[in-house]
Amino acid sequence: MASFSIAPLTDHTGAEVVGLDFRKPIDADTRAALNDAFVEHHVLVVRDQDFSPDDFKVAVQLFGELQPHDKKEHHVPGFPDVSYVSNDEFVNGRRIIPGETFHTDHSNHPRPPKATTLFAVDLPSSGGDTQYVNMHDAYDDLPEATRRKIDGLKAVHAYLSKYSPRPLGYLSEESQKKLPPPGVHPLVRIHPENGRKALFLNPVRMESILGMEDADALKLIGELMAHATQKKYEYRHKWRHGDWVLWDNRSVMHQANPDYDMNERRFLYRLMLKGEVPA
Repeated sequence: MASFSIAPLTDHTGAEVVGLDFRKPIDADTRAALNDAFVEHHVLVVRDQDFSPDDFKVAVQLFGELQPHDKKEHHVPGFPDVSYVSNDEFVNGRRIIPGETFHTDHSNHPRPPKATTLFAVDLPSSGGDTQYVNMHDAYDDLPEATRRKIDGLKAVHAYLSKYSPRPLGYLSEESQKKLPPPGVHPLVRIHPENGRKALFLNPVRMESILGMEDADALKLIGELMAHATQKKYEYRHKWRHGDWVLWDNRSVMHQANPDYDMNERRFLYRLMLKGEVPA
């Protein structure tokens, strides 16, 4: 097995992986250790990588099968299946910050991605952190009465909820045609690998809760979001050049921060991994 270390970044979320070059073959024992750490720590921060888009694609598949993005036209030039996150996208003259506000990715799909992963290519000199909150711990800390109330509830996740707190980037007509119908998912899901319950929330996509008036549903979602986004559940990632970060959409929410000089470029390769039907 290659010589490397995996060290927790907080006592609940995030672990740092040091000592591996993912452009080289990774043996089965190392791969198993990395996947176990991913399930246990929910966010893996792999330091000191140097990826081309193709290198990135190969490395990510150590953790699962690639999930295509909804925005087919939104990709690294010359690499149609590698998406990106950047601060140079505008809609109606307004700059879009992809990933602003807490959410989980592509929850409108019948099988939302199990993981999302970013590789830092260009970073601003400061700011642009990504925040992660642990949805297992947030669920565990809810009052018993609240857990009983929400355990059987299901929410409708549309591509862009009419109640979304932020606009989304431009989606072409072609991409819109390929969107799946809205997903209907439990508010509380059981992680298929660690067996723990987690809140499954995404205000950008959640349009309603089955059996509830919209006003009551929005109030409940707002209360759960306020609870889940407390600092005690958070790991805040300060990006460094060479960082490759992979997170579990089944156990954390995340958000990006627009707190940096927009004259500086922020550009990261982005891929997702196929997940299962939330249960």
